[in-house]
Amino acid sequence: MTTMTEASVREFKMPDVGEGLTEAEILKWYVQPGDTVTDGQVVCEVETAKAAVELPIPYDGVVRDLHFPEGTTVDVGTSIISVDVGGGSAAPAPAAEQPVAAAPAEEPKAAGSGRQPVLVGYGVATSSTRRRPRKGPEVPVQQASTAIQTELNGHAPTAPAPAPAAAQAAPAGPDRPLAKPPVRKLAKDLGVDLTTVVPTGPDGIITREDVHAAVAAAVPAAPEPSVASAPAAAPASYDTTRETRIPVKGVRKATAAAMVGSAFTAPHVTEFVTVDVTRTMKLVEELKADKEFAGLRVNPLLLIAKALLVAIRRNPDVNASWDEAAQEIVVKHYVNLGIAAATPRGLIVPNIKDAHAKTLPQLAESLGELVSTARDGKTSPAAMQGGTVTITNVGVFGVDTGTPILNPGESAILAVGAIKPQPWVHKGKVKPRQVTTLALSFDHRLVDGELGSKVLADVAAILEQPKRLITWA
Repeated sequence: MTTMTEASVREFKMPDVGEGLTEAEILKWYVQPGDTVTDGQVVCEVETAKAAVELPIPYDGVVRDLHFPEGTTVDVGTSIISVDVGGGSAAPAPAAEQPVAAAPAEEPKAAGSGRQPVLVGYGVATSSTRRRPRKGPEVPVQQASTAIQTELNGHAPTAPAPAPAAAQAAPAGPDRPLAKPPVRKLAKDLGVDLTTVVPTGPDGIITREDVHAAVAAAVPAAPEPSVASAPAAAPASYDTTRETRIPVKGVRKATAAAMVGSAFTAPHVTEFVTVDVTRTMKLVEELKADKEFAGLRVNPLLLIAKALLVAIRRNPDVNASWDEAAQEIVVKHYVNLGIAAATPRGLIVPNIKDAHAKTLPQLAESLGELVSTARDGKTSPAAMQGGTVTITNVGVFGVDTGTPILNPGESAILAVGAIKPQPWVHKGKVKPRQVTTLALSFDHRLVDGELGSKVLADVAAILEQPKRLITWA
């Protein structure tokens, strides 16, 4: 029977916050037992394999219990917090419904019963019905009961009473040794024939120790190691004072699995080009002073992103994906531009939806929001779904270039190296110019060398002469 208080308690289960993910780690609780919560109030922050997400509670009430501490990984669908929506804290159940304590050992047991009821509704039947004995010699019931109680308690009972049939050892027939059901199961699991076991228990009962002894006797002695045999490998040891072990979970675990899957599924090809971006850097400074970009984040990445979008418009077949099940190439008529972002929780790749349709100020606004949200660890799972191509800016770390791995399901990824002064032939003379190296990795199932080269060459041409943003648009 459920009390009124128990009926008013609602359990909030871990939701699927990441499109099919099966678990999430509780990062932080914002409430404690006894706190009042309202519908829509954020009660905790969890991290899935894709992002950190804040969970709102869908009830009004008082927190009754937090089922898991911070740092625990919980399966989707498991209750993580209970809330009393009845307007008060949880009250103890009435005395009549409290569990009945087990009777003390000194109290006499009910006649014909070997145990006492301990929970309401779970009484012990008082029927004296017994199994019909098997044919063959029998062990008296009182004798078998005494033997069992002696093994369980370590001494003979002071007042023997008939034991219930379920607790008796099975009677022994002509070919059936005397043993209790758990011992028979153990022998079956270990492959031991009980007829070959020497019993040591009272009245000839086979015990667990007898079964284990039979197993040990059946195992042949290990041969002496020969001189030529190699020594056993020593167990691995770790210097805890000089080594730190970090569990792989959440975003890092998902990223690792995705990168392995991408590297060994899509045949990668990477091409490189080094380009003079001096004019692009000058344009960046001019845009920073333009009132149309007031309050917006303007940097070289903005113009590189726009250059890639123009190159895709000129070479639309590069914006595609491979459908393995249908054995089809799916050409996308939209660009969801991914921007790889390094965060304390690992690498994530949120994307700007329909980036191809945005003006330069709109693209700058979207880039700024994407970067700040990722830095704060608030990127939503939806923001990381559906990307088509990606840019990774390794130049911010002072790196010249790299061979980036495709984001799973995408056709290409552009790596941008550090922009720095280098000697360059300009108008027939060697001059210091702002130079960078671009690297484009693409899925060779979708993009052949000619198409990949055209895309990379177009990006380089726009960054060298940014007026092409107008003439090619």
